[in-house]
Amino acid sequence: MIIDCHGHYTTEPKDLHRFRKEQTEAANAKDKSKLPSRSGLKMSDDEIKQSIEQNQLKLQRERGTDLTIFSPRASGMGHHVGDEAVSKEWTEICNDLIARIGVCQLPQSPGVAPKNAAAELERCVKMGFVGCNLNPDPSGGYFNAPPMTDKWWYPFYEKMVELDVPAMIHVSGCCNPAQHTTGSYYLNADTMVFMQVILSDLFKDFPTLKFIIPHGGGAVPFHWGRFRGIALNNGKPELAEIMGKNIFFDTCVYHQPGIDLLTKVVPVDNILFASEMVGAVKGNDPRTGFGFDDTKRYVETTSLSAADKAKIFEGNALRVYSRLKTQIAKQAA
Repeated sequence: MIIDCHGHYTTEPKDLHRFRKEQTEAANAKDKSKLPSRSGLKMSDDEIKQSIEQNQLKLQRERGTDLTIFSPRASGMGHHVGDEAVSKEWTEICNDLIARIGVCQLPQSPGVAPKNAAAELERCVKMGFVGCNLNPDPSGGYFNAPPMTDKWWYPFYEKMVELDVPAMIHVSGCCNPAQHTTGSYYLNADTMVFMQVILSDLFKDFPTLKFIIPHGGGAVPFHWGRFRGIALNNGKPELAEIMGKNIFFDTCVYHQPGIDLLTKVVPVDNILFASEMVGAVKGNDPRTGFGFDDTKRYVETTSLSAADKAKIFEGNALRVYSRLKTQIAKQAA
């Protein structure tokens, strides 16, 4: 089985966008009387099915992948919009929309303790979700939340460990004009969190906590020597030892040399297959004629052994998302 651990519902029904636009406008105006009613959302099962069949599922069939661990649109999580109540309602709507084999978004909000998101994580796990997207920067690009190694986050980590679910570290839309959402903000956040974690004792406090740092680990593989040197200079172990069974990167890297580098410097046990297709980079590469996000081709073309490719395509995902095998069986029944 080829498991894509990083997919977003980016082809949502139009009325969801109408609802969010009205909700955002009311939140920005601080006029709760104009907040739209959830009951007014009009999304038929047929509309939802068609939006998936003609996009994500179509590409899965064409490219030969079997399963995508799905989550709401990352840039649409919008944790910087409104207050905690607005985030909570929007999060519940988005999670309910994809309640199959999924990764949930969380009702995070600037300045609100992450522990407040634990109830939604628990609700989603009961529905069959196998993980969550955890935003290290709910401000939307101003990076004013405590580092992810701060004890501010610990109560939420305790819930993750209790439920045995990993978190994909994923920011949302950027409202800071100095950064492009997918071109710099995402990669900056990925790199930032890795740097925070490698100089901490987080995994001594939470030995079974699991983070997936997406987009190939941001800048980390290309600057592996820099991060490794900083860790060693600060009395920390080798990066491979720090990553261990706790930190994983995905393959959302959209060219062959990038995947080659990723698989040469990062331990293969710490790489999960992913494409983020119908997401960050759409369209075909004019040099190859294939989709930029057709990452399966890149992994297949590496010099890795068949056994190592099998780890990336399936084995590692089943190990990291420990609830996945049971959920697959339930969906197939």
